[in-house]
Amino acid sequence: MSQSDPDRDGEPLKLRERAYASFTERLLAREIRPGQFVTQRELVAMTGFPLGAIRELIPRLEAEGLIKTVPQRGMQVAHVDLNLIRNAFQFRLFLEKEATAAYTRNATDAEIAEQRERHEAIIRRAEVGGDETLIEDAEDVDRLMHEAIIDHLDNDIVSQAFRVTWLKIRLIRQYETRIQNHILIPVMQDHLKIIAAIEARNPEAAAAEMSAHISNARTRAMSY
Repeated sequence: MSQSDPDRDGEPLKLRERAYASFTERLLAREIRPGQFVTQRELVAMTGFPLGAIRELIPRLEAEGLIKTVPQRGMQVAHVDLNLIRNAFQFRLFLEKEATAAYTRNATDAEIAEQRERHEAIIRRAEVGGDETLIEDAEDVDRLMHEAIIDHLDNDIVSQAFRVTWLKIRLIRQYETRIQNHILIPVMQDHLKIIAAIEARNPEAAAAEMSAHISNARTRAMSY
């Protein structure tokens, strides 16, 4: 393989992306805790990636607000506080109101119908007592709807910014407000109100329902 081979040239980038995925997976699995101080070598041990990849990863994590350097103490993983909650939900509101209006105008009937069926299936399972995978499946349905609305904009910058914010929302939920049985049906019903406005092809109503949904989620998070 020559030095100019695209696959070889792409290896450092692929390694950084895999190291990033490993870091975020461990963050969401609570193997790396919000507020925790870590060293580069500890990240090597946690993620299984070489020191060079971790050093290249750190500027991205700092830029995304997932870690920060604290003088004389080292690197600190983002911790959940009122400022993070306020900023993350405000940013979601800015992005998702406009994205929801655009999705309402442009999504196909089949895409919208699929969203409705996913949510109604979760509610049916919850109403009969649930099962061991219900919470995880509900969180997937939640995420997939928001991602579909954002990704319909076909804007890589917006999609990437949203995913970083969603990761922070996941940290907030893990800290105190992960979707649990007592809020699962209300969350799904919030989504169904959004879907109903989308089905009616009413961008203003859909954006308003999305705003109400995000406000409800923020209120739950702030209450903790």
